[in-house]
Amino acid sequence: MIFLPGFKILACHHRGHGSHHHPHHGGGGGVVEKQAERREIDVGRRVLDANDQMAEANRRLFADQKVFVLNVMSSPGSGKTTTLVETIGRLQTLGIQCAVVVGDICTRNDADRLAATGVPAVQINTDQFGGDCHLTAQGILKALDDIDLDRVDLLIVENVGNLVCPAEFDIGENARVVVLSVTEGEDKPLKYPLMFRQCDVALLNKTDLLPYLDFDATTAVANIHKVHSDIPVWPLSAKTGDGFEPWIEWIRTMVQH
Repeated sequence: MIFLPGFKILACHHRGHGSHHHPHHGGGGGVVEKQAERREIDVGRRVLDANDQMAEANRRLFADQKVFVLNVMSSPGSGKTTTLVETIGRLQTLGIQCAVVVGDICTRNDADRLAATGVPAVQINTDQFGGDCHLTAQGILKALDDIDLDRVDLLIVENVGNLVCPAEFDIGENARVVVLSVTEGEDKPLKYPLMFRQCDVALLNKTDLLPYLDFDATTAVANIHKVHSDIPVWPLSAKTGDGFEPWIEWIRTMVQH
């Protein structure tokens, strides 16, 4: 098991959605407030541009190595790690060699669970500098020091649990996946549209719990399609293994393409 220290490289800014700066009221007047806001936006743009440049370098590296990269994102508690454990087990039976980079603010719990499948698993913790809510392209590049890409067909990045910040940061991936669980709420795609708009696949997890919840799966899928009309949405249960076939077939096709 590899442990990497935290990477406080990029702040969490929201490109294309306006500034979240809250000007102070009182002495200083409106001109000072406008200057401060403009300065914050400029810094955010530079930060994102620097990350995008590093992401493109990562993408060229992955292409040269013929490694397909999935960036898997969700809110905390969606069952993302359990889904990936089941996914990796099925991919191994197909002869697809996997490695995993796991992002969390603290602990190596998820990386330990994924390493138990026998794949290389590198943990990135972001707690040392306040706990970033996302992984960055530079952090991914550093994690590759401990992964032999010559022996990898598929690199899975389990991003930090958050439905906002990870969608903003390109890490050099080929595709993005969002996991929504039936324990969260049908309106999550409407509350966090950027995440669902920027992903290529949506997984609706924990379907085994549907008989016990007031969750309308049809409404949830319709809400996803309101923000991303042509995204495939595959219901599945990481606990029972039901519904994994379309998801696994999609990965197999992408990796072997």
